[in-house]
Amino acid sequence: MRGMHPSIRTTGGRMTAIEAEGSGADVTTGTGTAAGSGAVHGYHHRKDEHLKRLRRIEGQIRGLQRLVDEDVYCIDILTQVSASTKALQSFALQLLEEHLRHCVADAAVKGGDEIDAKVEEATKAIARLLRT
Repeated sequence: MRGMHPSIRTTGGRMTAIEAEGSGADVTTGTGTAAGSGAVHGYHHRKDEHLKRLRRIEGQIRGLQRLVDEDVYCIDILTQVSASTKALQSFALQLLEEHLRHCVADAAVKGGDEIDAKVEEATKAIARLLRT
């Protein structure tokens, strides 16, 4: 997943970052700044920590594959699925907090239409998180 941008948008519906990897999907940040534009995002100062955390989660997912491959008992696999899901949710909440503190707060200082767009964007992101 290295090099993937946190927001993947396709014309044919939603695609997960894992599905988008290597698919040639259009990688953007929604109403934000396109990847590679040199903009500093809210998570930038903790980027190495986030990447380390995502690699650990990736390891958990690979562990799930191994459990299935080894025909481990269903409930044991489900317990590990729960732990992986919780780890991703925790990461998402941290990223959301950084977005609010940096991107939304910066837009609030600038005012105008930008704050409305950032609040709407954050609200939609929260709604997506609540559906999971």
